[in-house]
Amino acid sequence: MAKIAFILLCHKDPEAIVRQARMLTEAGDYIAIHFDARARPESFAAIRDALADDPHVVFARKRIRCGWGEWSLVQATLHAVEAALDAFPRATHFYMLSGDCAPIKSARFAHEFLDDRDADYIESFDFFESDWIKTGMKEERLIYRHFFNERTQKWRFYTSFEIQKRLRLTREIPRDIQVQIGSQWWCLRRRTVEWIVDFTRRRHDVMRFFRTTWIPDETFFQTLVRHLVPEAEIETRTLTFLMFTDYGMPVTFYNDHYDMLLNQDYLFARKISPEALELKRRLGALYNNDDAVFNISNEGRSLFRFLTARGREGRRFARRFWEAESTLGRERELMILVCKKWHVAKRLLARIRQVTNLPAIDYLFNEESAALPDLGGLQATLAKRTRHRRALMRMLYDYYETDRLIVCMDPGSMDLLEDFCRDRARTKLLEIQCRFSDDYLIGHAKRVGLAGEQTPQETLARLLPTIRGDIVYESDRIRDAEFENHLILREEDERERTRDLLAQFLDIPAGKAQEIAEMDHLFAD
Repeated sequence: MAKIAFILLCHKDPEAIVRQARMLTEAGDYIAIHFDARARPESFAAIRDALADDPHVVFARKRIRCGWGEWSLVQATLHAVEAALDAFPRATHFYMLSGDCAPIKSARFAHEFLDDRDADYIESFDFFESDWIKTGMKEERLIYRHFFNERTQKWRFYTSFEIQKRLRLTREIPRDIQVQIGSQWWCLRRRTVEWIVDFTRRRHDVMRFFRTTWIPDETFFQTLVRHLVPEAEIETRTLTFLMFTDYGMPVTFYNDHYDMLLNQDYLFARKISPEALELKRRLGALYNNDDAVFNISNEGRSLFRFLTARGREGRRFARRFWEAESTLGRERELMILVCKKWHVAKRLLARIRQVTNLPAIDYLFNEESAALPDLGGLQATLAKRTRHRRALMRMLYDYYETDRLIVCMDPGSMDLLEDFCRDRARTKLLEIQCRFSDDYLIGHAKRVGLAGEQTPQETLARLLPTIRGDIVYESDRIRDAEFENHLILREEDERERTRDLLAQFLDIPAGKAQEIAEMDHLFAD
């Protein structure tokens, strides 16, 4: 059975650190603590005194002052790792934690999880080939020497950097290592940790190199694990659930996140709010509950993206000059079926195509698999189709040798609707408004990744009003835009009204519109 030695880096809240250590050691695991030397001496003394009688707790032999982006964070980790190796010979795994972390599974679940796969869990992506770094310095982190803290000594940091750039004082990366990058929250086997500590004592050149790189806690262990361990024994993921906002700040979890956290495919989570005392209490009790059962749905990240996007109105970039001056053509007509239930619009479109023989295309801007002719590669991806929307539509008119075309669009594609409705061509919208049962919305949430098969009913119940409100919001935006030639077909409409709307939308005789309106099961789910 796996036994975990937790490597805890912390700098505040001694009472919370003591509670965290006791919770983890009560399950038979171990903990090695490095408490930042910047913190008040009395805080460290309180932690040391409170845990002095616990044989499962050890402290790093040397405390250092830590700073974000500095080598000091790696050095503090190594001090704690070395203390844990010496003190806990029975530890099989070493798990990196912070004071803001908490378990979201039981100790039994965590031990069985680690026993099932003989592997190291650490994010390690190629530093140069991956897109892990989104903005800011990349190669400059490595080829220049960084002696100062970017946050507390900003002028010195950037002045030193600019001088090195001007004088071309670059350095080479040690030739036998391939630098990797990833999250600093890892879980490594004992053998791997022993190899790393031995490597640090033998390879002084590599240690000198990393000591003056920027943010080495994202590269040091990631690089050494990939250098020392066979690839088949590495799982390129973290076992700690964390998310970031659009602004690059870590998402903080509160008391009402309990159910969501338990459903994620991770063993721990960060950051837990210091004020979330009820959440910490429940998670602490959970860790020592051997009977706890977990249903993994893993929808946390997609759910967060969905919920945080509500209420924010994105602004589209200015149109490219060739789009601003182009048009589908004054003589052309574009008819757009707008419907949230794609299968309903597709059924109606197929019937229209059958009765009228008009060229008609499904959700070409929403579905990668939409049936399109070969247009020289412009149709290959959704990104290309959307970016060159007018060019694509003009090519479709030419391909079908017609001036009338019908397409389907999702009501969420507001920028597309606005573009085409403002075009010089004549554009008509037929918005199909459907009824949405709770069962349908739950299925929709699962299809788009907002929920999984194991998502609790309580979570779904809280989510449904938001999804339903989102659908209403999209329809309201279309109505508020006051598009010319905007018609609305409702599920509850009589067939006579449906016939009249179709005749007006398609500009066809009432008899042909009646043929289309009489189709059965249009709105069936």
